[in-house]
Amino acid sequence: MMSERQRFAQLLRVCSKNLFLDQGLQVHTTVVKLGYGFDMMINNDLIDMYGKCGRVEIACKVFDRMPQRNVVSWTSLMCGYLNQGNAKSSLLLLCRMGSSMVKPNEFTFSTNFKACGFVGVPENGMQVHGWCCKTGFEWFPVVGNSLIDMYSKCGRIEAAFQVFDEVPERSLITWNAMISGYAVGHMGDKSLDLFKEMQIQGKTPDGFTFTSTLKACAGLGELDAGRQIHGFLISMGFLLSQQTIVAGSLIDLYAKCGSLRDAQKVFDQVERKSVISWTTLVVGYAQEGNLSKAMESYNALRKSSFPVDGFVLSSVMAVFADFALLEQGKQMHTYITKVPFGLDISVANSVIDMYLKCGVIEDADKVFEEMPKRNVVSWTIMITGYGKHGLGEQAINIFENMKSENISPDGVTYLAILSSCSHSGLVEKSQQYFSRLLKDPTIKPNVEHYACMVDLLGRSGRLKEARNLIKNMPMKPISGIWQTLLSACKLHKDLEMGREVGEILMKMDDVSAVNYVMMSSIYANAGLWKESEKVRKSVKAKGLNKVGGQSWVEIDKSIHFFYNGDERHPLTSRIHEKLKEIEKRLKEEVQFAYEVRFSLHDVEEESREESLRVHSEKLAIGLFLVHNDGIEKDRSCIRIFKNLRVCGDCHEFIKGLSKILTKVFLVRDANRFHKFENDSFGRSFQDKHMMYKLISARFR
Repeated sequence: MMSERQRFAQLLRVCSKNLFLDQGLQVHTTVVKLGYGFDMMINNDLIDMYGKCGRVEIACKVFDRMPQRNVVSWTSLMCGYLNQGNAKSSLLLLCRMGSSMVKPNEFTFSTNFKACGFVGVPENGMQVHGWCCKTGFEWFPVVGNSLIDMYSKCGRIEAAFQVFDEVPERSLITWNAMISGYAVGHMGDKSLDLFKEMQIQGKTPDGFTFTSTLKACAGLGELDAGRQIHGFLISMGFLLSQQTIVAGSLIDLYAKCGSLRDAQKVFDQVERKSVISWTTLVVGYAQEGNLSKAMESYNALRKSSFPVDGFVLSSVMAVFADFALLEQGKQMHTYITKVPFGLDISVANSVIDMYLKCGVIEDADKVFEEMPKRNVVSWTIMITGYGKHGLGEQAINIFENMKSENISPDGVTYLAILSSCSHSGLVEKSQQYFSRLLKDPTIKPNVEHYACMVDLLGRSGRLKEARNLIKNMPMKPISGIWQTLLSACKLHKDLEMGREVGEILMKMDDVSAVNYVMMSSIYANAGLWKESEKVRKSVKAKGLNKVGGQSWVEIDKSIHFFYNGDERHPLTSRIHEKLKEIEKRLKEEVQFAYEVRFSLHDVEEESREESLRVHSEKLAIGLFLVHNDGIEKDRSCIRIFKNLRVCGDCHEFIKGLSKILTKVFLVRDANRFHKFENDSFGRSFQDKHMMYKLISARFR
């Protein structure tokens, strides 16, 4: 018959399992009154109950008052810390345990390998692993599985596989840990290979296996492999409608691979939809350019019973930022100030990013100033934003103030400051920061940092230095960095080096239309029309497609997209009339002439001018002017956005337009912002000086 002591212990275990905190507190009060306050078994159950119910501080008090403790006491409190996400306290407790007379068991080690995985410091895990080997628990299945998971999360995938390879008996959990490790470590091909091998070994995959393999497919962009797994799930009788996590992985796969119709089908089947899957759909539609569906999905999420958390807010705000949807962004910002998750640093960072990408630098500055706490991401976003606006000196000022706040820059921050220096032509400053980066023992420079330096040297005409930097890099150069140099060759009309770099690029990547287009332009600029035409024919023969130029403008909270030569808009005829009217004024008032070198060579002059007139950014501007026809006193800034770089002809067109209309044009392209105000590109010297003083005072 069960004793009174055992009944109390059983009650506490029920409270622990079901997270009944109030009932657990009542049981605690009763056992103390009845004299069981120092009973080891009951105290262990109390520690476990409080830890699982999120009251680890009470668990600590129980632990500290115990006259004697066993391995269960120590391990239960470690689990409590880990349950709260406090991995460091769990590891510190393990150190304390090492000084006591109590020896750890397999569950103690398993718990702390999980803690090491959370912290992400492989050296900590290696120390615990060494201790584990000395005690003989290394070969226990629960320890081996935790070791694989720990090394994977710490980025030591080779060590994880070594443990996996040496495990005497592999359970399904062991296979899942390694498959997941490869998937998370961006080694999806190995994850899929292991998935096949486990089935050969007679193991039946479960939901965790499928979640990891689908993640691997998404990372590789392997839509066909993902479809096969989807078919496998159906043939197994796997009910996706009730398996939220697996269905979420399928939705993520289809969305990332651009198959939004399939993603929507799976989403519609799921009975209990998750907020993550809903957000995945919103972002997926936005990245596809289907903004109406993205907003439709987001509005449906808002109307649902799901709480909109920080992840959702940040993700949707990122959509508004990428498409420069200022009005929607402002509305979201207002909503954010009214919900608890609006205080999250990640949410505030997304708001700052949105304002900067929409060209409203003052509002971004205000949000940044009002943040109660800032992290390295906050500062990096500000540095990037000011750099994109051509305010390199101010970006440097922010970078130095970040360091004075004792926040250390990471690799992305260095990328931001190098890019800012590049956009502002600050060669010496950029070299100083690059040198500082190379000397920083905590950061490993990557090819993108070198690409920033190549871009800066290339822009300033130091092409040979840029080429030598690429050739002396400690890592293998990728095609992108050679493309950066080729772009500089095109800018400075260096035919000889352009040919050299072009040959290197064609050997590395002969299926990128960008390489051919740049080489064609370099030959055309040198007057070598036959060579230019030959390159263009190669593009057609290989069936290569260049990314189409697309521009968009927001008018009355609606977004209007245009491609080059687009005639789909219902106001197309009026847009063309307005552009012709503007061109006439430009020719008369500012002697504007088409930069026909930006059009094809082998067509008539009139046709060449016609092709330039229908560039996507001009069509977007034309629509804005048609919509605001007759509103002469409107002094609002006209914001135009483009997915590629603005060509020289459009640059001169907008510059002249700013003068004759006395309006401010802010154009964001793939690289940076261009501000046109009263026939000046960028700000006047006085404006820049005043802004610099303002920002310097604010960040001092």
